[in-house]
Amino acid sequence: MTSYLLLHGGGGPATMTGFADLLAERTSARVDVPTHPGFSGTTRPDSLSSTRDLAAHYVAHLEEDTVVIGNSFGGWLAAEIALSNSPHVSGVVIVDGIGIDVEGHPVTNVRGLAPAQIQQLSWHDPCKAPPAGKPDVEALLAYTGPTMSDPTLRDRLADVDVDVHVVWGESDGIVDIEYGKAYANAIGQSTFTVLPETGHLPQVETPEELLNSVLGRTMGRHSR
Repeated sequence: MTSYLLLHGGGGPATMTGFADLLAERTSARVDVPTHPGFSGTTRPDSLSSTRDLAAHYVAHLEEDTVVIGNSFGGWLAAEIALSNSPHVSGVVIVDGIGIDVEGHPVTNVRGLAPAQIQQLSWHDPCKAPPAGKPDVEALLAYTGPTMSDPTLRDRLADVDVDVHVVWGESDGIVDIEYGKAYANAIGQSTFTVLPETGHLPQVETPEELLNSVLGRTMGRHSR
């Protein structure tokens, strides 16, 4: 049976747990939601000093067919895992991922922004958002570096040899739709889906729509 590995972004594992429960209930599959070392007060070993290091760490622990789903920074991790050519990776879903450089469409710099400001950028309807929490920027930058991107990633994605589904919130103010299209277009075997009335955190804001998209049911607007 296929299992799922859910990789969180700067907001920590709490941004993934509700969706993990929904996915497990709907599929009866094993769903793992690890906390990246260094987040939520955990220790980050010196050996994990980049996104590639962390991706290799997760790949080394895969023991069965796994669909990897990553949001934001977790989407970047999922992209690196897609590049690993691991026989245990049966599919990858990048949800509003960061990590590539797209001219004219930079990743919004959240450093120094108040939680409420980040929430405005991250949600289609901020009024429906839970109380604003502060993303763990320090832990995030330890992996991503100050630009929160890898200038080599976009070109390297041409080497991906596994099916990838890129899913994007139409109202994402952190990384816009053009950024998402560039992500999908860099990957040969990819599908691009736009979720309407959704921001940077589809798994929190519109979890049913994301779940349907992941499971190949009713999808949002497609484009390439």
